[in-house]
Amino acid sequence: MPADLFAVPTVLLERFTALGVDVARVMRLAGVPMSRFAIAGPPAARTQRNGAPSVDGKARLTTREFLAVWRALETVGGRDLGLRIASQALPHQLDVATMAALHAADLGDALRKKARYKRLSCPQDITVEIRGGEARVRYHWTRAEGELPMLLVDTTFANTLALARRGTGTQVTPLRLELARRRVDPAALTRHFGCPIRFDAPADVLVFDAAALAIPFVTHNADLVAMLLPGLEAALDERPGRTLADDVRLALRRRMTGERPSVDQLARDLHIAPRTLQRRLGELGTSYQSLLDDVRHQAARNLLSTTDLDASEIAFLLGFEELNSFSRAFHAWEGASPLQWRARASRAPASKRATRPRPVGGQARPARPRRLTKPARALAAAKRSIPTRASTKPRAAAHERRSRQPPAHPRSPAGPG
Repeated sequence: MPADLFAVPTVLLERFTALGVDVARVMRLAGVPMSRFAIAGPPAARTQRNGAPSVDGKARLTTREFLAVWRALETVGGRDLGLRIASQALPHQLDVATMAALHAADLGDALRKKARYKRLSCPQDITVEIRGGEARVRYHWTRAEGELPMLLVDTTFANTLALARRGTGTQVTPLRLELARRRVDPAALTRHFGCPIRFDAPADVLVFDAAALAIPFVTHNADLVAMLLPGLEAALDERPGRTLADDVRLALRRRMTGERPSVDQLARDLHIAPRTLQRRLGELGTSYQSLLDDVRHQAARNLLSTTDLDASEIAFLLGFEELNSFSRAFHAWEGASPLQWRARASRAPASKRATRPRPVGGQARPARPRRLTKPARALAAAKRSIPTRASTKPRAAAHERRSRQPPAHPRSPAGPG
């Protein structure tokens, strides 16, 4: 897949329709013609946006188009749609990355496989950070600009929980769900995930007990995995490479937790010498400081528009030593103070504040879409084998205390799935 294209299968539209969603209306609101999706009929009759045949039954949407579809789904389908999508997925509706994950040895192996192969169908990174006995699962939409649709975040984490429960055959329960948004639908989320929900968090994170990663999968099938992986690895080899600037942005986002990562720290994260890192970024027409400013700017906009964290807490999270430094930087980016911008954003519809132009330095030119290579018979066999059941210091200290609060009732996996 090129750097900024999502492969959206027509089976996803079938899932929406089965849940009572008016798909045609969704696409009209999103500004995405239905003709972008493959239509019924022989391959010669299936067309894509450029008129070329689409033989794999998928539309290629840019990140902006993909997010527009999910915002339209929030309007048409209701806020609980994401939880229903995850609960009612059938085996033949799963993507290839989820299929590989479902037949992994355990939950940790499943998350690693999903993280590796999800990149074949969309510009998304999945990270699992082990810290303090917790496994923190986080999704990064690498080309997203502005706030993410809440429905997309809910669906993503609900799908992750469904994978864990279906794979282990147990009612795996997270320790908590952290959401970078104001308090919305707490009862529905608590009921579905079965754990405390923490709103106004710095980032969207699903937190498991680290011990849960070792729970074996009852769906594990080593023979099927062995048949699937060569095709997936071949597809990864054919995939256009990410740029170093993309990797730097992702590493910076991971460290937006109250520190200002230095060039040396970033170079260690990327296993590259600091001078080499700076030289290669210069060759891409960008720099460490430029990328740090871009990531901070995006993070500041997201936290101001979606949470009730005050400016000093946000300044701390973004690694500014003083509130004044953050305020000056934000004014240079937006021509307004953080509080003025938040007041303006709260009056604007989500579609108006969702995106902004991104600097193009260092981004790879999208390549032609490549058809995914995979062992079709093995994939079909895998699907048939699955059960079908359904100063900032005072604020910094306050944030530190809140982020370290233990969950009210940590739970260990128990009971039948």
